[in-house]
Amino acid sequence: MTQSANPQNAQRMGQVEFIAMIAMLFATIAFSIDSMLPALPTIAAELTPEIPNKAQLILTSFVLGMGLGTMVAGPLSDSFGRRRIIVIGSVIYCIAAAVAYFAPTLETMLLARVVQGLGVAAPRVVSLALVRDLYKGREMARVVSFAMMIFTLVPAIAPLAASGIIAAFGWRAIFVTFVLFSGLSLIWLMARQPETLPLESRRPFRAAPLIAALREVLSHRTIVTTIAVQTLVLGSLFGMLSSAQPVIDVQFGRADSFPLWFALVALCAGLASPTNAALVGRLGMRYLVTATLISQIIISGAMLVLTLSGLLPAGLAFAAFIFWMISVFAMAGLTLGNLNALALEPVGHIAGMAASVAGSISTVLAVVIAAPLGLAFNGNYVPLVLGISVMAVLALALMLSIPRDKS
Repeated sequence: MTQSANPQNAQRMGQVEFIAMIAMLFATIAFSIDSMLPALPTIAAELTPEIPNKAQLILTSFVLGMGLGTMVAGPLSDSFGRRRIIVIGSVIYCIAAAVAYFAPTLETMLLARVVQGLGVAAPRVVSLALVRDLYKGREMARVVSFAMMIFTLVPAIAPLAASGIIAAFGWRAIFVTFVLFSGLSLIWLMARQPETLPLESRRPFRAAPLIAALREVLSHRTIVTTIAVQTLVLGSLFGMLSSAQPVIDVQFGRADSFPLWFALVALCAGLASPTNAALVGRLGMRYLVTATLISQIIISGAMLVLTLSGLLPAGLAFAAFIFWMISVFAMAGLTLGNLNALALEPVGHIAGMAASVAGSISTVLAVVIAAPLGLAFNGNYVPLVLGISVMAVLALALMLSIPRDKS
């Protein structure tokens, strides 16, 4: 297991606790998105009754803010340390959650969600840099995969918990739970995890070194290509997240049971992360990403052909959609950790910048893809299947273009 020899970088906690803490920091993102899913119909009825489909923007606006904040959080953590930036970002996140709680209009809500996303970017990207400070290569991919395995339990629980909160206290109370969740993870970090970036390794926060670091990151063909693949995978994931509730509600008439179906999907797809952790050491990151994309092309292509041809029996349509939804979520679990590790491996000395560039560009561009994909829903899931099929094909072509190495 590769760790820094610098005593400042030594972990105070054991690996299991460290992975659990990183998973909770990651989970702030999933909790902030998935908890909103059962609230969308109620929010639409209250804040945008004329165009209820606009309520989906509550999801993508948060992701947009996260993508923009990611570009800043990493470089700041390279200059001022990992823990301090996570603390500042978490405070911004909590303040924005309070604003969203009192939002009188959809526009105010969307603005608060963008700022909330800006704040959550710190625990998102700086956590990856923190892992990179302590682990490298395939070992880093394993740690991230195990963290993602715990992280995947949140999407299974969040909609169910949110449904209970909405029933008891109303949809605005969800924002109170965001503050509590973030507060707990922040206390854990401050109490148990020492700073992992020593003073002598920090980079000045000036324009010239930042531009130089950005140029170095973007000069690596592998990094640029993996950013593009991440964009397509995230675009598929965000498009599915935006469309899942409307499809299950409108097309299949199962709004009441949506949290249960979403929990089933999340639990099944969650098996992808431990599978990746078990296989990545033997098969490598590139192989697993490529094999996953090929599988997704086959599944999405079959779903599209069966639906358009009318060969999919009406009685099996819902089951087929749930299976396909699981495959899209699993694709993320089998690829994103590996893609992040591939992107950070050549530039460990500027891990914060590399994580920021990869995360920011891929997330912002993914929102550009996912927002119209979600808004394209017209009572039928065909546009969603077509969009994800095309993205899987493009992602595979990009992966095959990466020069081969030991990864």
